[in-house]
Amino acid sequence: QEVEKIRIKITSLGLTESRITADETIQQLFVECRLNSFLAEETPLSLPKPTGGQRIHYNYSTVINVDKEDNHSEREYLKSILLKPDLPADSLKFTVVSDPPEDEQDLECEDIGFAYVSLKEIFQKQRDIIEQDIDVFDSQDASSVIGKLTVTVEALNALRSIHEECKND
Repeated sequence: QEVEKIRIKITSLGLTESRITADETIQQLFVECRLNSFLAEETPLSLPKPTGGQRIHYNYSTVINVDKEDNHSEREYLKSILLKPDLPADSLKFTVVSDPPEDEQDLECEDIGFAYVSLKEIFQKQRDIIEQDIDVFDSQDASSVIGKLTVTVEALNALRSIHEECKND
């Protein structure tokens, strides 16, 4: 059933001039996508940090199944997003992560930026996010935008289906 899925695509990343572009130790980047505590997916490749207005292309997509049979906790979480207007964690969180170079594996992966897509907003506006640029905020200064992440989040049909179920409960 197509209805019972949330599709996520991470298309590309571009950085603005910031501490990130200036930092020589940050060379390879990958992106992690997280839904609450259930699910974390990451792009299989880390790519060289883009420079001066360029973008790096991941073209990575994944699907979160939210069918009743096997994914009860995910559905309950999505119900809570739809039913509790003040729930703070109503977003998919994208984390841009610096992957240490091969020859410096003693270095840790470091979260350098965060971007968010509100599932509640998708439902309220009744439209999916298709190939949209979202702001990536600096992990050390949440008011500072360090780049743009192009993503697709197709969740509306799943959210509608879960909302119907809420009305029938």
